[in-house]
Amino acid sequence: MAVKRLRPTTPGQRFRIANTFEEITTSTPEKSLLAPIKKSGGRNNQGRMTVRNIGGGHKRRYRVVDFKRTKEGAAEVLSIEYDPNRSAFISLIQYGDGEKKYILAPVGLKVGQMVESGENVAPEVGNTLPLGSMPLGSIIHNIELQPGKGGEVCRSAGTSAQLQARDGRYCVIKFPSGETRMVLSTCIATIGTVSNPDHSLLRLGKAGRNRWLGRRPRTRPAAMNPVDHPQGGGEGKSKGGQARSRKGIPSKGKKTRHRKNLSDRLIIERRKK
Repeated sequence: MAVKRLRPTTPGQRFRIANTFEEITTSTPEKSLLAPIKKSGGRNNQGRMTVRNIGGGHKRRYRVVDFKRTKEGAAEVLSIEYDPNRSAFISLIQYGDGEKKYILAPVGLKVGQMVESGENVAPEVGNTLPLGSMPLGSIIHNIELQPGKGGEVCRSAGTSAQLQARDGRYCVIKFPSGETRMVLSTCIATIGTVSNPDHSLLRLGKAGRNRWLGRRPRTRPAAMNPVDHPQGGGEGKSKGGQARSRKGIPSKGKKTRHRKNLSDRLIIERRKK
């Protein structure tokens, strides 16, 4: 994937860094795998705003992505597509019986390539197999944490984890956050790195493009009054004291993980601060 810097024909284009979408092969999604999305605008079932800075945005339809990859057998890659609901690209695959499914597209996946799922599958890009059947050192994504639940970790653009070791029933995986953790060997994962690795380099260029994504303007806490936020008030530009939320909960580094969390025993090394 590559990014492009646009000519400054307008103020909004001057600082914009856009995606070239070189990998995308079609602009028409598979109709049978689309589902409606109802926007909340940050409101709950009583119509009250419970989450701020959400609303508007372009109308979208959800692409039903197969994170479980339970169907065994080879499937042909028909297309690489853009998904408005996630940072990564998705791929349309078709099995021998004609069934079509969307999967997360890894880097290097090509149209016409065959992908497989199962225990005795070759560890090649796009193939899904249990962690216990993979060679050590494999770069993986879409990782299950509970067998049968489907991939939960490493699903966003450009992310990947590494299978480092095996210890009895468990495999040791190093995640993008820096955390090293044990995961059951029966959990599945997909070989490769998630597509669209240059997503982090993009710059929107103008506020309106943020509105198209459904994000409304956010007021800085330091610009509020004391009644509205713990960091509000003060003469001129004041520091605002300890960084906190509107409810007074400390932010910027306060640990929120429960100290008696049952999965603590599976974590070998904590994520980097």
